[in-house]
Amino acid sequence: MDTYKVARFPEEKTWEVPGFTRDEHGKPQIGLEPESLYAYGHLIRLTEELVLDQFSRGLVSGTTHTCIGQELTALSVVRALDHPDDAVLSNHRNHGHFLSYSGDFVGLVGEIMGREAGACGGWGGSQHLVHRNFHSNGVQGGMLGIGAGLALARKLHGRAGIVAAIIGDGTLGQGLVYEAMNLASVWKAPLLVVVENNGISQTTVSRDNLGGDIEARGSAFGLPTWRLADNDPAFCRKVAEAVSAVRASRGPGFLVIDTRRMGPHSKGDDLRDPNELDEIRARDPLAALARQLPADTLATIEARNREFVETVRQAANASPEATLAEPPTHIFTAQLEHPLPDYPPVAAGSNVRQALNTALQFLLKSDQRTLLIGEDLHDPYGGAFKVTQGLSSEFPGRVISTPISEAGITGSAIGLSLDGYLPIVEIMFADFLSLCLDQLLNHAVKFPGMFADTSVPIVIRTPCGGRRGYGPTHSQSPEHLFTSVPGLTVVYGSHRHNAAELLIDAVLRWHYPVLFLEHKLLYGEKMDPADYVTLPATDDVATHLFPTLRRGANEPDLTLVSYGGMLTMTEAVANRLENEEELEVEIVSPSLLSPLPRESLIKHLATRECVVVIEESHHDFGVSAEIAAALLESGFKGQFLRIGTPPVPIASARSLERSIIPDEQSIIEQILDLF
Repeated sequence: MDTYKVARFPEEKTWEVPGFTRDEHGKPQIGLEPESLYAYGHLIRLTEELVLDQFSRGLVSGTTHTCIGQELTALSVVRALDHPDDAVLSNHRNHGHFLSYSGDFVGLVGEIMGREAGACGGWGGSQHLVHRNFHSNGVQGGMLGIGAGLALARKLHGRAGIVAAIIGDGTLGQGLVYEAMNLASVWKAPLLVVVENNGISQTTVSRDNLGGDIEARGSAFGLPTWRLADNDPAFCRKVAEAVSAVRASRGPGFLVIDTRRMGPHSKGDDLRDPNELDEIRARDPLAALARQLPADTLATIEARNREFVETVRQAANASPEATLAEPPTHIFTAQLEHPLPDYPPVAAGSNVRQALNTALQFLLKSDQRTLLIGEDLHDPYGGAFKVTQGLSSEFPGRVISTPISEAGITGSAIGLSLDGYLPIVEIMFADFLSLCLDQLLNHAVKFPGMFADTSVPIVIRTPCGGRRGYGPTHSQSPEHLFTSVPGLTVVYGSHRHNAAELLIDAVLRWHYPVLFLEHKLLYGEKMDPADYVTLPATDDVATHLFPTLRRGANEPDLTLVSYGGMLTMTEAVANRLENEEELEVEIVSPSLLSPLPRESLIKHLATRECVVVIEESHHDFGVSAEIAAALLESGFKGQFLRIGTPPVPIASARSLERSIIPDEQSIIEQILDLF
């Protein structure tokens, strides 16, 4: 038996896989002859039976989803991916795909058991695995948008690699599947969508949850489509031909594989009729392969595999439980040292829109990894608020206008970032961020936390806020929803911050997902620091990049905290309180809302006698509530007031809108009531 080094996180370990060689990247080389296919399929089956046995012994917590009965389906596509840039995106039922790609049997079993030997050190468990260009996630359909981005990256790089995104037939009810297929078709990107069609999702059969024809879903988007069955004697060869066709065309494809799983959805929830299960077992493609082999060959393979899987059990059992030296407080590691960019000069008197446009032009010119992606960004339109105007003409192919597909756009940006690009996404209105939430909450911020050495440097820009009569779904300030997403950096600058430097730093110096909010009314405001000064940066995460500004009295009667588009209103309020009420007023304006700057912002506010937070967002459970909680935890003894928009829709009628969003007079009245 040969010994091969397998790239592992966080270190390299050496494991043996009997009977198989590997390529230079450690991928097992599974041949098309029955002996090779059976030997590897049998290894997958024994490993999953081992996992179920470990469950019965109380050695595994959580859940797991086996592919018993579908081993040939699981390995067929992965074994055919023979280019080093090929990528595999999988789902909750991922063990066969992972083992066929990595050959890391101890890593899989150790991961499911929560041991140090696990492929992800215990963070991912059964459903969330990584190995080089392999990623899986347990959210149904969630990886398809990422696949479109990875495929686009390979096209832009001019590389021969393709991306296989593998789902089950139950996932065909997910909208992101079709967003991704549409994007791949429009971009002519090499994404192969593979549907493992086993006729049942969890417990619901296809006839009760799937309308129309499966193959028609691929052809509707102009994708070459194949439908194969895993009990066809030539099945794996035909799959390889489909993979080769996608590679040759450099475009997308749609492959449906008819298969049946012999086991339950997860550990023990199989409610199917016993007669149906008997028919499935009789159909077993792996058993059919075994019948093609001479008895002595079969016995040798099975004995060798059982011996190997027993060593896997022993290695996984011997590995210590995964532990943490100390409980983590966030996913952000020490910031990588990047040289300060030579920020572009922003013309004197520029407004915020012009400053942002200058920043985007600088980023596109200075770093070829930068891409702009979003709806209607091209000239002469230049985006709904004209921030990207002129850029598609100056940088053809690097400013990508997309279909209306917010989740797909966000997912594709994640895929692009995983392949080395620095994508900047524009979502036309912040209200539409709800469509992006799954991609942010369950993918973008999870990958750096779950998978070592993985960064997701995406920036999502979006205009937000009201006072323009746009109505309930185009006027919201949804930062309170996104500051609660662990690992998402939320930046919301003002006209007093240098908007160009904030955006450049978010792209070049912060390799984590960033939500970059821009208030609509600030686009036309002159960018002017006035008499604001910067609070000293501390050990807070990213405060050196996204500073907090202050101005006013050093020993104030009143400290007003405000950010984004509400700062102009807050300044007017401060002027009136100083002139009409003779109060000493301080204004504090953070640009970083999450993670909350506790060492700088909160420690500063904790020294004040009276703090009022003014925000345009619905302030229940929002930024002001978090500031209040942090102040209370710090021992703050002063007065505190939060002012924001009540939890009602923002009306279209300007007369009603003025009554809902806090204005100058209502803010002053609430502050004077406090005094």
